Parts: sequence; structure tokens; C-alpha cells
Amino acid sequence: MKQTRAWQRMLSGRRLDLLDPTPVDIEIEDIAHGLAFVARWNGQTMGDWPYSVAEHSLLVEQIFTRLYPSEPVKWQLAALLHDAPEYVIGDMISPVKAAVGPGYEEMDARLMAAIHIRFGLPAALPAQVKKRIKKADKISAWLEATQIAGFSEAEANRFFGRPDMPRIEGLRIHLRPPVEVRADYTARHAELLAGL
Repeated sequence: MKQTRAWQRMLSGRRLDLLDPTPVDIEIEDIAHGLAFVARWNGQTMGDWPYSVAEHSLLVEQIFTRLYPSEPVKWQLAALLHDAPEYVIGDMISPVKAAVGPGYEEMDARLMAAIHIRFGLPAALPAQVKKRIKKADKISAWLEATQIAGFSEAEANRFFGRPDMPRIEGLRIHLRPPVEVRADYTARHAELLAGL
């Protein structure tokens, strides 16, 4: 019986096994490229460009740093990489993840562990750090929902919680071509790695 292929060839030339990923097959250029072309909100956003997971990740890291300015650089890096597995498994909205079941979460967790190890982070983040990144992620979702995804503030408050408004002052969603977002994601990753 023929075995089903479980790897994907990356533009770097790496072959990433999706069922058993190893850190040596992970390159930041592949992550940045993939995330710059994966649309958040299933592409249901206003504007001339899709709002990418790479752009979202940059925003989450910025929010995390605003909320927790004394956190070490390694946790800022973890915030930037929080959705990195989506470069190969895509971004599913929460209702779809719930319908798919634990298989998606298990694959995401294996990929995340390999990504963390590749960039010098622990395979599993401390619970407190995960919680803080999740808070920044929810604030980002609120901003995205109200600025580009057509949600009213009341509706966004219901789904994502109302953020502390002074903490998000001046944060605006910017839609840009994937090539620009990819370059900024890669550059920010390099800055954070240099600070470790």
C-alpha cells in the first residue's frame, strides 16, 4: 500500500514533514513568505490587500511589548512566532477549528514545538507567557474586527473582550503587499534574535 506524502517542499528547498517536523527543516524565510500570503478572517476584510497572518503577528508582538515592556526579548520573539505554524497549515477561523477537532491542534502543537526549538525558545512556553501572548492576540483580533472585518465595537467586545483603550492608542491596521509584510516580518525576527 502506497504511503501518503506528509511533507511539503518549501521555497528554501527544505522538506518539512507535517506529521513529524524537525527544527532543522524550519527557515524563517519560509515562515515569513508563507504567513505573508495567508489571509486572516478567511479573506473577509476590507481593502485592496488581504490582511495576512504575518501582519497580524507583527501587531501581536507590538501589543505584547506595549502590555509587558519588561518581558525578556525571547518572549517578544515567541509573540511574533505565535501563529508561525500557519505558514504550512493555514489559518482557520475558530468555528472551523472547533469543527475539525483535535487533529488540527495536535499538528499545530508539533509544528510550534519544532519552530520554538529552531529559534532557541523552549518547545512549550510557560503558561504565564502563553496567557500574555493570548491577551495580545485577542486585542489584535478586536482591532482587526472593528477596523477591517466589519464588526461593530459591541460585537467585537462580545467575542474578544473590550481592550484597555489607552493601551491600543494609535494602533491602526495597515494593509500592504505581501512582499512588504514578508520583509518586515523577517527584519523584526532578525532584530529580536540579535537581542537574545
